[in-house]
Amino acid sequence: MTPLPFDAIGFDLDGTLLDTHRDLGAAVNHALALGGFRPVPVEEVEGLIGGGAKRMLARALEGQGGVPADEFRRLYKALLAFYGAHAAVHTRPYPGVVETLDDLAARGIRMAVVTNKFESFARDILAALALSDRFDAIIGGDTLGKGRAKPAPDPVLAAIDACGGRRFAFVGDSSYDVMAARAAGVPVLAAAYGYCDRPAAELGADAVIRSFAELIPVLGTL
Repeated sequence: MTPLPFDAIGFDLDGTLLDTHRDLGAAVNHALALGGFRPVPVEEVEGLIGGGAKRMLARALEGQGGVPADEFRRLYKALLAFYGAHAAVHTRPYPGVVETLDDLAARGIRMAVVTNKFESFARDILAALALSDRFDAIIGGDTLGKGRAKPAPDPVLAAIDACGGRRFAFVGDSSYDVMAARAAGVPVLAAAYGYCDRPAAELGADAVIRSFAELIPVLGTL
């Protein structure tokens, strides 16, 4: 087993560890229906993801004229309530995730999740998929307080601390992930198979992986 140059790794959740777009899309469309708006086709949902549920709903509404602030709050609350009850219906790990996490654990690598999803949602989904106990920390967009989610470095730094302050790398699929890792001063890999808000090669990561199975070999090159 070839040693890796890292002792700990942090992962984004949506679009990196888990394919969540169908459950997120169902929640968005539930809120849109309550407001009398057209549903978002499932093939377009991935383009809405990134930055948390509030940004996702705002993007979905922008193309349909938007809504006043009080109506947005109503629809957002409805989205959260629906998602909380249906967050792991279709969500699954990407191919290679479980096997790779097992491999990393066997190497003594400590791991953390850093997501802009609410921590309670992240914990519930990971528990439903029997993945929670693989991580030393699960840090959500609300864990550290307002203004401290990605792209701020704070949640990545918190993950580093939770993993014992070791040599750390981060894996994500968005510009928020890359900016947070850069600000925290750690290497970052971009997941090209995820919900990238721009082409993965243009995110400014240290390396790009096209499947989760590529993670360990690519980490070994950094």
